[in-house]
Amino acid sequence: MQATDVEKVPSLFSRTNPFQARVLKNVNLNGEGSSKETRHIELSLQGSGFSYEPGDCLGIVPYNDPELVTLILEVMKWDADTTVVINKQNETLPLKEALLKHFELTLLSKKIVQQAAELSESKELKQLVADAEKMKAYTHGRDLLDLLSEFGPWKASVHEIVALLRKLPPRLYSVASSLAANPEEVHLTIGAVHYMAHGRERKGVCSVMCAERLNEGDTIPVFIQVNKHFRLPETLEHDIIMVGPGTGIAPFRSFIQERTVSKATGKAWLFFGDQRAATDFLYQQELEQYLQAGVLTKIDAAFSRDTDQKVYVQHNMQENSRELFAWLERGAYFYVCGDKQNMAKDVHNTLIDIIEKEGQLSREDAEAYLNGLQEQGRYQRDVY
Repeated sequence: MQATDVEKVPSLFSRTNPFQARVLKNVNLNGEGSSKETRHIELSLQGSGFSYEPGDCLGIVPYNDPELVTLILEVMKWDADTTVVINKQNETLPLKEALLKHFELTLLSKKIVQQAAELSESKELKQLVADAEKMKAYTHGRDLLDLLSEFGPWKASVHEIVALLRKLPPRLYSVASSLAANPEEVHLTIGAVHYMAHGRERKGVCSVMCAERLNEGDTIPVFIQVNKHFRLPETLEHDIIMVGPGTGIAPFRSFIQERTVSKATGKAWLFFGDQRAATDFLYQQELEQYLQAGVLTKIDAAFSRDTDQKVYVQHNMQENSRELFAWLERGAYFYVCGDKQNMAKDVHNTLIDIIEKEGQLSREDAEAYLNGLQEQGRYQRDVY
């Protein structure tokens, strides 16, 4: 079935009724010795009726780490088979299944801690709730297990504590494939999140599920989330500049595949970055093939741990400032995908620096130039 055929029939599946997609492939993209684990996952959409465009996201309905659920049951001495209410419709599940598949366990909100204080005999918890700054610091990087184990004894039933919990939300990932190039499939690029905090290893709910507990042949509940604010140019002649370090490469793999199929004539320039070239150059062979085929015009890669001075994508942009500005002047579209906290801000400021320098403009005029690109849809960001 062609991608165009899929688009004609509205799907029966959605966020509220996700499709069980079968895992076709799940491999680690990082080389041996890397400090990272980035999974390339291929899912079958056969029978879903889904269609998507480059720039869209796939929603995954995850489940919690079984080890975390077991620890909560042990700490609270709860019976795993106790029936609990999971929503306002009074639907019920056995406690273990509810904690595993239905409730958010890894994020603590101010509201949950405040409500928990009313169910605890702990003076420390009541003092914590009374101090806004301490409360903010406490909730950062801690989870339900921390709260339950640190502030007992609890004068509350399992039903009262479960009633505090929020529903486990789906996680959204940029699609890393073109439907035209991979009919009835969707690909993802997911970095497994592991870190130490407050004396315990913490794991990303969905990313670690995908890395450690999702095998080929398994199924996973998914839906398509349209993202109309991150789209390829409507015409095939426009040049594109893509900045996607780490897993930010995902939508640009989708862009490049789409432009290969559509035989786009515009040039394409990719800025990629990660820690080490030997182990962390995601999709390297594939990208080099696109370069040889002329689908990609240029790749500039920055690897922060390979040199004494850390080099990031924005440094490569500065090194190519004259050419980059010339592309913008010729009508190129500029895209950024990845970390909102640091990378996207640095790239944004570097872009203004380049426009100011190469366009011989004042700072104010350079900012106005970039705002103009944004208004024309020629500066698009998918940041998280």
